[in-house]
Amino acid sequence: MLSCSLLFVIYRDLLINTKMAINLLKNPNGDDEMLFWELTENGGNEWRVEEMPGDCGHEFGNGAVTKYFCTSFELCLKSQEIDLVAEGYNPEDLDNQPPVTIEDWYCGRTDCGCMYRLTVCLRDENKEVLQEYKVEPVTLDPDTDDCSWRQVTNTFYDYGPGLRYVSFEHGGRDTKYWNGWFGVRVTGSSVIVDL
Repeated sequence: MLSCSLLFVIYRDLLINTKMAINLLKNPNGDDEMLFWELTENGGNEWRVEEMPGDCGHEFGNGAVTKYFCTSFELCLKSQEIDLVAEGYNPEDLDNQPPVTIEDWYCGRTDCGCMYRLTVCLRDENKEVLQEYKVEPVTLDPDTDDCSWRQVTNTFYDYGPGLRYVSFEHGGRDTKYWNGWFGVRVTGSSVIVDL
């Protein structure tokens, strides 16, 4: 018969391992407006949350995602910093360099071009960068490009011991400087540590 303390350890480990497979970004689709996001650049008419598919927009393909974040005519960037230890990760497990997978989705409108960018950094306890993934500005022109939803994904490997934080920043703007929210749209963002 298993002792109570052994059952507790098994139960605790099961809960931790189950928890670790979840998206660590909070409010990835705008369901809670701008809650949990730091608006690092909030230009033009500022960030806004809209319902899918939006004016001159595109269907997302996942019925569970009903909203997106929309940018304006000047640069709009938003970020989250994830404290992995505060989220319940064991520093020793993090030092074993588990894969960290990020995902983001972006699209443009059918009537106005847009620019998108993304930067994700793995950081140590001093917030020094261990490894970075960057999408240089991508421009979508509805006259020449398919502006429907596009997926960006990357998995970090071999970044060295010491991972404690993940910083995630994305956004963009429109390319015609139109008043309103004609810039890039983002949703479906995620950060998952594979333990």
